[in-house]
Amino acid sequence: MTHDVTVHPLFSPWGRFGLYSFYVDAPEPAIVDTGISTSPAEGMAPALEAIGRRIEDVRWILLTHGHIDHVGGAHALWELTGRRAQVVIHEADAPMLRSRQAHVDEYRAGRGRYLHDPEGEAKVAAATKAVISGELEPTVLVKGGETLSLGGDVTVSVHALPGHTPGSVAYVVDGQCAAFVGDAVQVHGAANGFPGYTDPSAYRAGLRHLRDEVRPRRLYLGHPYRRADGTPYGVELDEARAREAIDESLAAESQVAGAACRCLASGLAPTDSPYSPFAAAAHELGYTGDPTLEPSPFFTSMHAYRTRGGSVPGEGASHRSTQP
Repeated sequence: MTHDVTVHPLFSPWGRFGLYSFYVDAPEPAIVDTGISTSPAEGMAPALEAIGRRIEDVRWILLTHGHIDHVGGAHALWELTGRRAQVVIHEADAPMLRSRQAHVDEYRAGRGRYLHDPEGEAKVAAATKAVISGELEPTVLVKGGETLSLGGDVTVSVHALPGHTPGSVAYVVDGQCAAFVGDAVQVHGAANGFPGYTDPSAYRAGLRHLRDEVRPRRLYLGHPYRRADGTPYGVELDEARAREAIDESLAAESQVAGAACRCLASGLAPTDSPYSPFAAAAHELGYTGDPTLEPSPFFTSMHAYRTRGGSVPGEGASHRSTQP
């Protein structure tokens, strides 16, 4: 039986976002997610020193997924541990840790198709150089289903939650059922006010797995995601609020799915709207956020319904558009 371990949130500022990593105070200490390149030295190290811990003693770097604000500080943190920490990521998102170019490729294949910014790829490339501390080969690749030992009787189970990204995972401290989910529970989105995912069906399935199988007693989020009225959840949720956030995430996805599928069924056509060619979906949802602000979850999710197929839960077959 795993004894309870203490978890310390580690905050790093970044533009409009608050980036959160988590220190798991186990016999072999772990940090879940790493912020950006400056986060380990400027945020984590002083915060750990203040609680009598040393960043040099971290032995596990657990990455929930491959986005730059979660893996950007991984190389720098690994260096600060004397290159002794094990670096863990799902095999599907490992290219995002190994290569800055993978982030540019992701932009080009997805949201970049709708932003029509001639400098878009160059901006993403510049961002990867600025906020990713270095390209890094992971030491442990996971698929989901693995158990990691953090020393003593502390073990962490890995749960695959594809949807936000193909390689999104939750790390669950066994016994106390504390789940670190990164961005796999989007609710109504973070700073951009829209939930973002690359595979709607997988995202839905991951939320149901969390709710029905994991049933976290403590849920740790990568950002302070928001309720429908715009008020933010914290990043440490107790059992009741965890269930609420998961249920609200499912409800939000269902609402977005309905609007997206009706938009796709009507046919896509370019317009002057900044939400083109998904203006009808934005209008139906009452979404008025700026879709050009990175990471542009509106276009990420709309593109996912278009290319992966999307269906309103419980309403049968998916709609897929082949129009421009």
